[in-house]
Amino acid sequence: MEFGQRTCIMGVVNVTPDSFSDGGKFLTHEAAVAQGRRLAADGADILDIGGESTRPFADPVPADAEIKRVVPVIARLADELSIPISIDTMKAEVARRAIEAGASIVNDISALRFDPDLGAVAREFGTPVVLMHMLGSPKTMQLAPSYDDLIGDISVFLKAAIVRAQQQGISKSNVIIDPGIGFGKTVSHNLLLLSRLQSFTALDVPILVGPSRKSFIRKLLKDEHSDDIPPDTPIVETGTQAAVAAAVLGGAHIVRVHDVAKTRATVRILDAMKAAQEE
Repeated sequence: MEFGQRTCIMGVVNVTPDSFSDGGKFLTHEAAVAQGRRLAADGADILDIGGESTRPFADPVPADAEIKRVVPVIARLADELSIPISIDTMKAEVARRAIEAGASIVNDISALRFDPDLGAVAREFGTPVVLMHMLGSPKTMQLAPSYDDLIGDISVFLKAAIVRAQQQGISKSNVIIDPGIGFGKTVSHNLLLLSRLQSFTALDVPILVGPSRKSFIRKLLKDEHSDDIPPDTPIVETGTQAAVAAAVLGGAHIVRVHDVAKTRATVRILDAMKAAQEE
């Protein structure tokens, strides 16, 4: 894929019972495949298939369970669709089985920190890797997250992640970074990340941003007397599109979302605006 001409859209398929955004809706293989087809028809450039929830405080899933969830889905979608499929995993064996089934990108929220063999799998198959910033693990990341310098600290982390990937034999041209919206960040942290996203272009690799349905959007939009808003409601999607717009204007090359159709309309307008500025 070539980045820069337009913003690419990564559509999310959660083959899990407990994802914060749509837990259980696509747990069966048939439902997950149907959702993948739907997102592709809506204009997704990439499908991101995951079998382990990474919501705050989530418990880890054994590799064999994760494989059973995602590999049959990836195999069927890879056979039917021409767009790239990404495997959202932190485990080397899951990544290997997913790539053998047809995945061609590894989306690792641990940035090659949790499984020492994951980088070797990406190197062996020559697959691009997404390296994301996260404080701790999903189980601990939202326990009072704090930073001395949010943008500086995340930049240092991502720069080190790029070096780590290169040391494991992965070319920098195969690295994508993700500043990790919602992964060990407060509402204010997420807003600052979106407003300062341009800072990460200095790392000279494509940037992925995943704001879709995240809790900071729901917290900003909920009534003061409400505990939360369901993630898949229209008002949350409206808030998501505002965050997507900020990401695109800040230089994101890929946006990771649940509603591809609405995102496609958003990015087409913003990409046209950016192109007009360059004429």
